[in-house]
Amino acid sequence: MKKILLVEDDPNLGMLLQDYLQLKGKFDVVLCKDGDEGLREFTKQDYDLLILDVMMPKKDGFTLGKEIRKMNAGVPIIFATAKGMIEDKTQAFNLGGDDYITKPFRIEELLLRINALLKRVGANDKKEEERQTNFNIGQYTFDFTAQMITNNGNQQKLSTKEAELLRLLCLRKNEVLTREEALLNIWHDDNYFNGRSMDVFLSKIRKYLKDDPSVEIINVHGKGYKLLVN
Repeated sequence: MKKILLVEDDPNLGMLLQDYLQLKGKFDVVLCKDGDEGLREFTKQDYDLLILDVMMPKKDGFTLGKEIRKMNAGVPIIFATAKGMIEDKTQAFNLGGDDYITKPFRIEELLLRINALLKRVGANDKKEEERQTNFNIGQYTFDFTAQMITNNGNQQKLSTKEAELLRLLCLRKNEVLTREEALLNIWHDDNYFNGRSMDVFLSKIRKYLKDDPSVEIINVHGKGYKLLVN
């Protein structure tokens, strides 16, 4: 579930937006009533998107957005304001805002903008992920292009399937990589025989990484595998 930080000083509008986005958008929405509270909340946990009202007491949305951008250059920000002047829109984008919506607005339009923005960010993340070829795994380095694991000058050459499987595990480090995802990405078929082949490759990869006790590939029952790096 995507997490949204909503900073809005109008309590009625704030609760309306929170309820709608949680019900219709299936988002986890945290509501703050002013910029100071919003900044404190932002530092407590990670958010997938921010909606900042511009005209607020204590700390306005533009100031809040500027301070957040100093801490996080990538989190998507939508500014919401009753002011529709071109200067305000220019300021919003100059501060690193990703979108701007003028009050009064239809909540359905806000939801469409949120979904479009998250989809665009997700696509960019996927492209960045697809380009990543070098990984640190505890005391090991893994070069996917060269199909090589290196540890203190010692090198281990991997087969193509081993390299592809280890790369998927690295991209999901400390998260579950499902059997289906691995099989469909590498073998393009999740049948029983391919599954047995994958188990053999996993056993080999575990042996390659066995000299570092902080690295472990565990089975997650009924789901898949997890590369743990402590």
